Amino acid sequence: MDAGLKRELEQKVRAGERLTREDGIALYASDDLAWLGGLAHEVRTRKNGDVVHFNVNRHLNMTNVCTASCAYCSFQRKPGEKDAYTMRIEEAVGLAKAMEAENLTELHIVNGLHPNLPWRYYPRSLSALKEALPDVALKAFTATEIHHFETISGLSASEILDELIEAGLESLTGGGAEIFDWEVRQHIVDHNTHWEDWSRIHRLAHEKGLKTPATMLYGHIEEPRHRVDHVLRLREMQDETGGFQVFIPLRYQHDFVDMKDGKVRNRLQARTTMATGAEALKTFAVSRLLFDNVPHVKVFWVMHGVQTAQLALQHGADDMDGSVVEYKITHDADDFGTPNKLGREDLLDLIRDAGFRPVERNTRYEILREYPGPDADLRESPQPMRV
Repeated sequence: MDAGLKRELEQKVRAGERLTREDGIALYASDDLAWLGGLAHEVRTRKNGDVVHFNVNRHLNMTNVCTASCAYCSFQRKPGEKDAYTMRIEEAVGLAKAMEAENLTELHIVNGLHPNLPWRYYPRSLSALKEALPDVALKAFTATEIHHFETISGLSASEILDELIEAGLESLTGGGAEIFDWEVRQHIVDHNTHWEDWSRIHRLAHEKGLKTPATMLYGHIEEPRHRVDHVLRLREMQDETGGFQVFIPLRYQHDFVDMKDGKVRNRLQARTTMATGAEALKTFAVSRLLFDNVPHVKVFWVMHGVQTAQLALQHGADDMDGSVVEYKITHDADDFGTPNKLGREDLLDLIRDAGFRPVERNTRYEILREYPGPDADLRESPQPMRV
């Protein structure tokens, strides 16, 4: 990138001027990660100061049985397959209750598109979980799942959301987005929920007062222009609804575990290498700079590793997700050694070690508790990148 374009982009960012599609593509083409990260850090500091948000949550995947066979997915199983499972509602409640003593504040529920489970299983699951843990927020189901519920129930998405909200739903999850551009999407997904239905369902959720996350799966066969297009579609929708609370870039994973049973379910990995740490940091930085109307950018440490996650906090991210406990969608694929769970103290240590001040939040990003940051009087104490 020549010096003139660099100065022009700096001026636009510092003036709060919206970046264009061409600006986003130019930012991805820059090989100056320190400059790019510094610029994104300015924006993240302007929005969120020296704070890093986290919560105490648990991921529940109640079934991995799925009608789809998406090219990137190692989680899905077909009915009758050796590792296929479907939890009884009582089993899901038991797993959630096991974290009650840790002051759990959120359950994050994503499932396969089960061909035989009746629609009523899903609102009944939420009702049972809410009854067992009335103070825990239920963040559940992707737009893809809601679209699937339309098919199996004969109800509209609006009616489905009304029933789920009555059962305790507080937020949809952000999954099912992957990459929206059909040039890429037609090669990676094996279901019928694309941009039109994904956006329709999230727009309905926003109209009903729900705040939702948005995601992007990067580092596979897409190009930077597809990432830019993905963010700009979401940015335009955010202008309309204001319903997205957080943007979450998710790093695509190779399938290292399943090949042990002779099945490589990930059909992309023969022609992909996965995103490097530097590419991950660039993606966070450009996303933060482009997505000017979303308050938060989250780094999901399970998919990036804790060290890259800490670095992402210096490249635009301000949220470390939470305790997670078990995330089968990633751990059924990778063998990178990321833990299943980080406790509250682990998260506090990681955030402080990166030089930031931890703030515990709930699903709606309301502050529950603020914690001291690193000791500024100690020379060896880490500090955020100065802006």
